[in-house]
Amino acid sequence: MVHLTDQEIKSINAIWGKVDPKAIGGESLARLLIAYPWTQRYFGSFGNLGSSDAICHNAKVIAHGEKVLRSIGEALKHLDNLKGHYAKLSQYHSEKLHVDPANFQRFGDVVVIVLAKNFHGEFTPEVQAAFEKAFCGVADALGKGYH
Repeated sequence: MVHLTDQEIKSINAIWGKVDPKAIGGESLARLLIAYPWTQRYFGSFGNLGSSDAICHNAKVIAHGEKVLRSIGEALKHLDNLKGHYAKLSQYHSEKLHVDPANFQRFGDVVVIVLAKNFHGEFTPEVQAAFEKAFCGVADALGKGYH
């Protein structure tokens, strides 16, 4: 469970309501794959990930980034029960994909950077702190499938 104040929830919702999941998600996943190249091992079926340009224009990267961002958007509606919300997905990432749980936090960190880039003045330090708190909860919930 993530404990956010009413103001933090309001701030998150104000920004999130303007988020284009395809654009923000695609850019976020591309940045993750570029900045942390070892994360590419989970995306072997995505084709050419051999350069920054190839990653940024890869349709599968963009589509998966959108999917992940939509999932986070749903999770933001369940902040009181993130572990329950993500139980099956956490187990899948743990047992089937063997994803390093630290990558969930890395992705959240990258999303914060992309949001800050896209929402400039609206993305105040207080808004950033609220998103970081929420994404930490999301990362923790997704990592719970790991024993």
